[in-house]
Amino acid sequence: MSFKTVPLAPDRLNRSELAVPGSNTRLFEKAAKSAADVVFLDLEDAVAPDDKPQARKNVIAAIGDVDWGQKALAVRINGLDTHFMYRDVVDVMEQAGERLDLIMIPKVGTAADVYALDMLCTQIEAAEGRKKRVGFELIIETALGMQNIHEIAAASPRNESLHFGVADYAASTRARTTSIGGANPSYAVLTDADDNGRRDSHWGDMWHYAISRMVVAARANGLRAVDGPFGNFSDADGYKAAAARAAVLGCEGKWAIHPSQIALGNEVFSPSDKDVAQARRIIAAMKEAEAQGKGAVSLDGRLIDYASIRQAEVLVKKAEQIAAGNP
Repeated sequence: MSFKTVPLAPDRLNRSELAVPGSNTRLFEKAAKSAADVVFLDLEDAVAPDDKPQARKNVIAAIGDVDWGQKALAVRINGLDTHFMYRDVVDVMEQAGERLDLIMIPKVGTAADVYALDMLCTQIEAAEGRKKRVGFELIIETALGMQNIHEIAAASPRNESLHFGVADYAASTRARTTSIGGANPSYAVLTDADDNGRRDSHWGDMWHYAISRMVVAARANGLRAVDGPFGNFSDADGYKAAAARAAVLGCEGKWAIHPSQIALGNEVFSPSDKDVAQARRIIAAMKEAEAQGKGAVSLDGRLIDYASIRQAEVLVKKAEQIAAGNP
């Protein structure tokens, strides 16, 4: 390991993150009672411009009035390039209670964007005597943000997670797609023809690079990595496939833009009983090896060493966290 120590963000459960429009108050109680690990009340894309002032009032009231249980609660503010943003932050921070955990910042392009919000939140917390520091969720959804992602991830001690905003990212990079996440048949390779002249087409994952780069920036700075929305909420298999690809790359959760996606996200990003049992066996085998003065040992025909035990400990800790509920 490097001599440099990276502090870790608060270890929240973040398997599923439910988006709730701030203009639709009838959804607040349903969201609070859902199985989502995190709920973000949206003041940005899900709210029409004329409705934004009222949505802000709705969200402020809901933060204090609704019982959110042990969920992490966030508010997605409007972008820094709009005149709605400063009022979102000031009103929510000054008028909502201490229940708010996170502010989600959309379309982060530079580290200075995060710095500006950090300064504003710090001043409000000091002026209002707030006891709990609000954390930041940062959405990477532009080419500029992806270019500057490593500086963005390190821009504030409030940073907790990076999220991949696939729809706006596609628009920013002028990707040839109109779907929100998922696979694209045009992103494929053809095999050579067989003896009968047949060729197979193998689809690829056009978002692999972006998500992988986001995961590296997040983990290098002690943050959570979260995959963003999957637009076709009627396609459960498609959602699970996209979530599984993100999980393999190192994400620990995915957005749910519809309640039906919550259980899917929780399932994909929860370690299975079989995996947890195997992880416990690895930990036990390494402890026995240590007692014998060994740094590695064979288990089920495979070599395990200290890298294996670190992987196993992550799995077991996640399972214990899920069993205990969100902190």
